[in-house]
Amino acid sequence: MKFIHTADWHLGKLVHGIYMTEEQRYILEQFIELVEEEKPDAVVIAGDLYDRSVPPTEAVELLDEVLYRINVEMNTPIVAVSGNHDSAERLSFGSSWYKHSHFYLKGKLTGDFTPVKVNGVNFHCIPYAEPGTVRQLLGDDSIHSHHDAMSAIVNRIQEEMNPDEPHVFVGHAFVLGGKTTDSERTLSVGGSGCVGSDLFEPFHYTALGHLHSPDAIKHDSIRYSGSLLKYSFSEASQRKSVTIVEMKENGSIELRERSLRPKQDMRELKGHLEELLDPSFYQSQKVDDYLKIILHDEGTLIDPINKLRQVYPNVLHLERKLELTDAKKKSSFKVVEDKKKSELELFKEFYADMTTGDFTQSKEDVLEKVIEKARQEVFEG
Repeated sequence: MKFIHTADWHLGKLVHGIYMTEEQRYILEQFIELVEEEKPDAVVIAGDLYDRSVPPTEAVELLDEVLYRINVEMNTPIVAVSGNHDSAERLSFGSSWYKHSHFYLKGKLTGDFTPVKVNGVNFHCIPYAEPGTVRQLLGDDSIHSHHDAMSAIVNRIQEEMNPDEPHVFVGHAFVLGGKTTDSERTLSVGGSGCVGSDLFEPFHYTALGHLHSPDAIKHDSIRYSGSLLKYSFSEASQRKSVTIVEMKENGSIELRERSLRPKQDMRELKGHLEELLDPSFYQSQKVDDYLKIILHDEGTLIDPINKLRQVYPNVLHLERKLELTDAKKKSSFKVVEDKKKSELELFKEFYADMTTGDFTQSKEDVLEKVIEKARQEVFEG
């Protein structure tokens, strides 16, 4: 049995004021082509189909189109759950009759833990749910954390599991040890949002959503597919792919990845303004990518972002390297009063704490003159 594991489509995503719908349409066309080529027995979507509980109309239309083409036109079963960005209630709409076309969408957690069976494989679909929701649903007052909630859910699943059949867990959670980025919404404060990987030992494969990198966790049978696109510059160096899972009757698995190529990548450029605007440099660049640019220039620059956008139209964020370094030093700055130090020494310390620039001899000479003049004015006054 072969299935494709994907997640975190985040349709309707807004990145630095730009809706990513067209980029998502472009990448989903590749995904549809991949499904057509691989001809899987099922497509598994592990949550966060939308980026918000009330998505834009264009995002709803795009999801409807993509799922129709995969499920109806290509006659491919779909197994999906809601994530923490989705509205469980909205995704639950129509789920009772979706099943007639082998579209199994679990939007809202219920007390029914019956698995979806596709070609002899049991898919246990657990949508994202807060611990309080699980506590009330299961009537278990001992549930306080996400780990508690997941442990109680898995225990319920195990009560009905057939040990002679293969089992796949489909969920949306933050497994302890996973690597986060700026795009993922925090599930809870502290460590109460984490779920231990040991909970998933009863399953032959665990298909997860929430973390956006396929490298978020290293485990033989627990895997994040990662998002289809980069959704923040903290993801700039990440690979983006989907996971192809081939499962035998005994539950053993073979995994491989298929990469997807975006129409416009999201990446960082670093350098001096003059260098970045030099044709010999930018002619080798894909200039219409979504860019975060870090300038190494010192001193004042006049309207650098508009100059850069004449060459790189999709500059979304601009930073100065010196400003970043200075900010880090300022955050650890402490005012220390020491009456034994001279005015010049105190100013040197202040200068070192507030900037990364060198306090040269010429600056020291100028400052000594200023200090001496101030002393004279005070004395004469």
